[in-house]
Amino acid sequence: MESAAGLACSLLCSRAFWQGVSGPQEEQLMKMMSYALVGFLVLAFVLVLRGSAAPYGRYASASYGCLVPANLAWMVQEAPAFLFPVMLVLCSGGDRLDFWPNRFLLGLFLVHYFYRSFIFPFLIRGGKSTPLFSFVSAFIFCSYNGYLQGRSLTNYAEYSSNWITELRFILGTVAWLGGLLINMHSDYILRNLRKPGETGYKIPRGGMFEYVTGANFFGEIVEWCGFAFACNTLESAAFATSTLLVLGNRAYAHHQWYLNKFEDYPRSRKILIPFIF
Repeated sequence: MESAAGLACSLLCSRAFWQGVSGPQEEQLMKMMSYALVGFLVLAFVLVLRGSAAPYGRYASASYGCLVPANLAWMVQEAPAFLFPVMLVLCSGGDRLDFWPNRFLLGLFLVHYFYRSFIFPFLIRGGKSTPLFSFVSAFIFCSYNGYLQGRSLTNYAEYSSNWITELRFILGTVAWLGGLLINMHSDYILRNLRKPGETGYKIPRGGMFEYVTGANFFGEIVEWCGFAFACNTLESAAFATSTLLVLGNRAYAHHQWYLNKFEDYPRSRKILIPFIF
């Protein structure tokens, strides 16, 4: 088993391997993978979840497998989304790596996942353990998406020489940054809800939580929609759509949970989109 894993790792890190698979067939495969990602999630929500929350955090249950400590789970499950594109940069000899738009956009993706993989897990305070099923699912998603975004931007996405001055690129980048800051600030509010020694749940207040229940989810959705707008690729659009589906479902479950648990929960708060939904 170890020798097989080592062989697979060596193959993925081989420049000859990536040069060999590069071409119209891989590009078509990536498009099919993008459609399949969104289609799978839609079917999962329609046939399985049906408005219920994915089993992690406050909805975690041992019936979905043994529990993985929150810090470890976040680090390991998110890391492939950072490590896979880095490996592609170092090993694939991507045709588009010489172009600044590709480098910049890939950098945006890596900044987020470096934070999620190697900084955020150490900021968690007493987070609930993650069921093995949710942990493995997140790991697979991040690996899948890390390949799609990394390979698209290193080898296939083509931009004009003045793309970084185009309005679409500028607006998308600003949205990405704004979403990232909203997400990080919302996480900060959630981490500091309880004073040392306190237990139980409290109503989040401040920042975007004054407008929506899923403030942290709203920030991440804005972030990746901005990324997709700036990238202008099918792969990034599939990622943004997937983020909207997953986190939108999560925000809905959170909103219902807060309404049921707290009689004084602000009824004026929307679920996910300020003043609208």
